[in-house]
Amino acid sequence: MDLIASSDALQAVCSRLARQPFVTVDTEFMRETTYYARLCLIQLASEEEAVLVDPMAPGLDLKPFFDLMADANVVKVFHSARQDLEIVWQMGGVIPTPLFDTQVAAMVCGYGDSVSYEQLSNDLAKARIDKSSRFTDWSRRPLSEAQLSYALSDVTHLVVIYKTLLERLTENGRLSWLDEEMSVLLSPDTYKADPDNAWRRLAGRLRKPKEIAVLMEVAAWREREAQNRDVPRGRVLKDDAVIDLAISAPRTPEALGRLRSIPSGFERSRTAGDILAAVERGLNRDPATVPAMERSRSRGSVGAVVELLKVLLKAVAEQEGVAPKIIATVDDLEAIADDDEADVPVLHGWRRELFGGPALALKHGRLAIAMENGRVVLEPRR
Repeated sequence: MDLIASSDALQAVCSRLARQPFVTVDTEFMRETTYYARLCLIQLASEEEAVLVDPMAPGLDLKPFFDLMADANVVKVFHSARQDLEIVWQMGGVIPTPLFDTQVAAMVCGYGDSVSYEQLSNDLAKARIDKSSRFTDWSRRPLSEAQLSYALSDVTHLVVIYKTLLERLTENGRLSWLDEEMSVLLSPDTYKADPDNAWRRLAGRLRKPKEIAVLMEVAAWREREAQNRDVPRGRVLKDDAVIDLAISAPRTPEALGRLRSIPSGFERSRTAGDILAAVERGLNRDPATVPAMERSRSRGSVGAVVELLKVLLKAVAEQEGVAPKIIATVDDLEAIADDDEADVPVLHGWRRELFGGPALALKHGRLAIAMENGRVVLEPRR
């Protein structure tokens, strides 16, 4: 099993694939010791051929691959595409389009919220995948035959999976249900790691404006530092240390050194000065620039409504053969419980027809949930 390692060979195969209606795509990468993923292998397949590309080969120009990813005449098929698309965007500045994500499509076809490629291969392609090579070091050369065989199976079975899911979605008229999910994956904003937004994933239960202000500055500093050094965030500063800094807001090296999450002696390093400067910026931040953190809506009677909506969501999802997550999230349910006019996806388009409308009816007593022969049934009320 040969790897494509020359620009001419890559150009030839991409030219052939560009004449196909679709191409299945996967990548193998490493990011345990880096901030940005290190692309180690590219897998491509059509109904006529399957190939492996070595992006680490000296002198290999990946432009033909990026051109193929941008070719509007070829559907690019991925399974759980987000990380693969992030790599293509960061390295080539393009987002593969048109796009079909088989994990999202499977959710609309009644599979779970995060159905695996292995399950779809087994169910739809009648193939079993040897997963022993999944967590091997893809950056080491030469790659073993087992690694190459595993990598190739990630795109060959995907051909059958794609065709089967596409046929089902076309037959039941639900192909357009994928549009919103695809639009998120196709947006460059999805892959931009903006340091100024890094605090959001850590905010948790922090509510005090001062804590949020310090968190915003420290998290942004850590994100920039990780990007500049190309190391994982945790190599710069652990998450629990960022939270401790936001809560305690130390202003001196001595106060910094007293935090349990800060390594001994760290307070005397150059980095400690950068952290203290970030804390100071947070303390001096204009309160008007600090977002107010919303408290959970699931309290009192609203919380009871949310629990009822969860039951309704599960019943509707089972009845329609759709994964609940593709219809609504818990945040959506809380928004509906709190506000009939909430601007959430579930109150628009096919989701409103399928669930949003019944959810509002349930909230206002126009729909009842009952049990009949061991099944949840919905009963309209006047």
